[in-house]
Amino acid sequence: MRASPLPILLATAFTAFTAFAAFVAVPTAAWADPLPPAAKAEVKALLDKLIASSCEFNRNGDWYSAAEAKSHLERKLKYLEDKNLVKTAGQFIDLAASKSSMSGKPYLVRCGGAAPVNGGNWLRLQLMGIQGVQATGLPPASASSATTPPPTSSSSPAR
Repeated sequence: MRASPLPILLATAFTAFTAFAAFVAVPTAAWADPLPPAAKAEVKALLDKLIASSCEFNRNGDWYSAAEAKSHLERKLKYLEDKNLVKTAGQFIDLAASKSSMSGKPYLVRCGGAAPVNGGNWLRLQLMGIQGVQATGLPPASASSATTPPPTSSSSPAR
């Protein structure tokens, strides 16, 4: 009587499946792309603005210093980069810096004696400044256009 090839086929299939599963299970960090350099520079400038502001950051009901907030947001950025989920500074604000991923509560920013404001909105406003965009969404006037008088129509009498 001849031995059945089924055990060999099953062992081969199991080995192939195990190898495939191990390949797929490699942490996505191995394939993750970091933020593009321009976006990385914007996020760094954004976090530097937070530090320079000396504002406080509210997360889940507790107030933190700007330095503590920066550290927390850098950890969240690293997580998003490792998962290849963020490509722009705007996405960073939307996905990591606007609300708690644990509770869903929005972050708040309090500067000096001013009332707290929505953290995502505060960061977006700062990002607009970094990108050179006025709050209206229009680019700022260049220095030359701001100092050059507008052309005037000639009002000399016809001859």
